[in-house]
Amino acid sequence: MLLALLGLHAVLAAAAPAVSRRLGRGVFAVCAVAPAATVAYALARAPAAFDGAPASETVAWAGRLGLDLQLRLDAFAVLMVLLVSGIGVLIFAYCAWYFGPRPDLGRFAATLLAFAGSMLGVVLADNVLVLYVFWELTTVTSYLLIGFDHEKGSARAAALQGLLVTAAGGLVMLAGLVVLGEAAGTYTLSAMLADPPAGGAATAGALLALGGAFTKSAQVPFHFWLAGAMAAPTPVSAYLHSATMVKAGVYLVARLAPAFALLGGWRELVVGVGVATMLLGGWRALRQHDLKLLLAYGTVSQLGFMMILLGAGVPEATRAGAVLLLAHGAFKAALFMVVGIVDHQAGTRDLRRLSGLGRRMPATFWVAVVAAASMAGLPPLFGFVAKEAAFEAYLHGGIGPIGPIALGGMALGSVLTFAYSARFVWGAFADKPDVARAGHDGAGAHAPPAAFLAPAALLAVVTVAIGVLPSFAAGLVNAAAAALDPAVEPGTLALWHGFNLALWLSALVIVAGVALFARRREVEHLQARLPSMVDAAQAYHGLVKGLNRGADRVTGLVQNGSLPVYLGTILLTVVALPLPALLSGGLPTPDGVIAESLLQLAVIGGVAVAAIGTVLARRRFAAVLFLGGVGYGVAILFVVQGAPDLALTQLLVETLSLVVFVLVLRHLPENFEVHHWRLGQAFRRAVAGLVGVFVFVFVLAAGQARTSPPVSEAYLAQALPEAGGRNVVNVILVDFRGFDTLGEITVLAVAALGIAGLVRARRRERGDEEPA
Repeated sequence: MLLALLGLHAVLAAAAPAVSRRLGRGVFAVCAVAPAATVAYALARAPAAFDGAPASETVAWAGRLGLDLQLRLDAFAVLMVLLVSGIGVLIFAYCAWYFGPRPDLGRFAATLLAFAGSMLGVVLADNVLVLYVFWELTTVTSYLLIGFDHEKGSARAAALQGLLVTAAGGLVMLAGLVVLGEAAGTYTLSAMLADPPAGGAATAGALLALGGAFTKSAQVPFHFWLAGAMAAPTPVSAYLHSATMVKAGVYLVARLAPAFALLGGWRELVVGVGVATMLLGGWRALRQHDLKLLLAYGTVSQLGFMMILLGAGVPEATRAGAVLLLAHGAFKAALFMVVGIVDHQAGTRDLRRLSGLGRRMPATFWVAVVAAASMAGLPPLFGFVAKEAAFEAYLHGGIGPIGPIALGGMALGSVLTFAYSARFVWGAFADKPDVARAGHDGAGAHAPPAAFLAPAALLAVVTVAIGVLPSFAAGLVNAAAAALDPAVEPGTLALWHGFNLALWLSALVIVAGVALFARRREVEHLQARLPSMVDAAQAYHGLVKGLNRGADRVTGLVQNGSLPVYLGTILLTVVALPLPALLSGGLPTPDGVIAESLLQLAVIGGVAVAAIGTVLARRRFAAVLFLGGVGYGVAILFVVQGAPDLALTQLLVETLSLVVFVLVLRHLPENFEVHHWRLGQAFRRAVAGLVGVFVFVFVLAAGQARTSPPVSEAYLAQALPEAGGRNVVNVILVDFRGFDTLGEITVLAVAALGIAGLVRARRRERGDEEPA
C-alpha cells in the first residue's frame, strides 16, 4: 500500500496538465486526492505503528548493491506523514483560491504534487540509498517550484541557488550514508540504527550525513538559500517552510541522532550550529519589511530550534522536538497562508505600505494573531506547550557542558521569536497613521472569501485545540519519540505544570520579547549602524563568480578551437593509458603464419605504400586518393581471403567516402597548410608515430589474448542446420544478429533522410528548387 500511495502521487502528477485543461483550478482538488488518501492510510495504520508493529514493504531490485526499494511506516513516520500530507491537502485547497485562471496551472499542480510525493518518499524510505533518491527528487522539484515564474531573473537565480546548495549537500550526505552502510554491513536504515556501527569510519560517515542535513534544513552557514526561495509562489513557501523540504534535514538528524550522538563531535556540532542558526534567523527577521521574508528568517530560526532538540540524542529533548515539529507545521503554514491572503487582497506584503487591515479583514487578523501567538510561545496555544517541553528537557541536565549553552541560546532565540511574531502582526494589520497619510494603506482591500481563509483558520483551530487539550497529541508524540529512541519514556503533555523553572523562564522570555518589540525602532537603527560583514549569501555569490571566471579561463585554454590540439589530446590519452600496460609483459610476438601467400604480401606492401603516400602528400586531393588506395587494398585482401561480400561492402563504402571527400575538398584550399613552427611539426609526428606503435602492439596482443574458442566456429556450425544458409556472413547479418542489422539500417536511413533534407533546404535557399 505504501508503494501504491507513492504511485498515486506520480500518476496524478502526470495527469495534472491534461486535467487542468478541462477543469481549470479544479485540478487542485484532483491532486489533493493523493495526500488525502495518504493521511487516511496513516491514520488507519497508526494504532499498529504505535504498538511497535510498523507497516513495511520491500520490492526486490538490485539486492547485491543494496538497492532494494524498502518502505517503512513507524510511529515517527506517521507523525511526518500527517505533516507532509495533511498540510499538503490544505495547501492544494488554498491554491484553488490563490491562483486565478492561467494556462500553466497544470504544470504547477503537477510539480507541487511530485514535490509532495518526493517528501513522502523521504519519510517512508527504509533504505538509505532510496532515501537519497527521494531526497534529490525534493531538490529537483523544489528547484522547479522556486523558479516557477521563470521569466523573472530573480526567480531563476533563487532556484539555481537553492539547487546548488542543497544538491551539493546531498552529495556529501550520500558519501556519508555509503560509509555508514559499509561500516554497518547493511543499507537498511532501521537495521543500521538498531545496531549502529562504531569507529572512525562510522564517525566520518555520520558527520558527512549531518553536513547534508544542514544544507537541506538551512542551518548556518547554508541558511541564505531559504530566504531566496521566497521567489516561489506563496503556496509553495507555505508548504516548503512548514512541512516539507526544510524538514527533511531535521528528519534525517532525528533518525540518526539517538544512534550517533555520542560519536566524537556530533552533539557539540549539532547544538552549536542549531544555536547559531536560531539566533541569526531571529535577528535577521527583526529587520525585514517583506512579510514573507520575515517568516522565512523565522523559519530559519525555528529550524535551528528543532535541530537543538532533535539532534542532541537525549530522550527528553527528542520528545520535545517531536512536539515542536507538530506545532511549527501548524502555525507556520497558517502564517504563510495569511501572507498570501494579505498580498492577494491588498496588492502588497510590504509592512511599510500596510495599515488598517485588521479592521477590514477581521477574520484574517484573528487567524494571524492565533498563529503568531503560537509561534511566540504564548499560552494557551500549542507553541507554548512545545516551548515549555523544550525548556524542561534542557533544565534537567544530562546533556553535558553544552547543555547550559543550548538552554541560553534557546531562551534568547525565543525572545527574538516573540519580537518578530509581534512585528508580523503589527506590520500586517495595525493602524499606522503615517502610512495611511502616505496613501499606501491598501484602502481597497476587503475580506477574503471564507473558503480562501478556511485552510489557515483550520490550522489555527488545531493550534488552539491542542494547546488547551495537549493530551490529544500525547499519544502521537510519545510513540513517535519512542520510535526514534527506545529510551524515551511515555510522558504527559500539559498546559500547566505548576510554578516551575520552565514557566519562569517562559515568563522572562515574554517580558523581554515585549520590551524588544516596544523598542523596535531603536533595534532597526542599531542594525543599520552595525558594520557590514561578509555574510553567507555574499560568499556564495563570490564563489559562483570565481567558479565561472575560472571555468572561462580553463575553457579558453583547453577549448581553443584547434582541431589538431583536440585530436592530439585524444590520441595521446588513448596511447598513454593502455600502451604501458600492453608493454609491461614484454613486446608481443606474432604466433603462427604471418602471411599465407606472396599475393597477400604484395597487397600489404601496396597498402603500406598508399599509407605513406597519404602522410607525405602536400596536396589534399592526392592525400585523399592515397587514402582511398588503402581502403581498396583492404578490399583486395578480402577477395584474396575468399570474402567477396565484405570486399563488395568495403568497395562501396570506400567509393562513397571518396565522393564525400571530393565534395568537401571543393571548399578547402588545394594544398595543406605549411607549418613553420618546427616544434609543432615534431609534436605531430611524435603523436602519429606513437599511435602507429600502439595500434601495432595492440593488434599483436589482441591476436594472442583469446582463451576461448572464437564465436565464428559456432556460427559456422549453426548456419546451415539452424538458419538454412550456406553464406555464413549473410546468415549472421539476417538471422543471428538481425536486430543489429535492423538498427544499422535504421541509422543509415535516418542519416540519409537528414542529408537529403539539408540538401533540399540548401537548394531552396539558392532558389534552385521550388518547394512542393
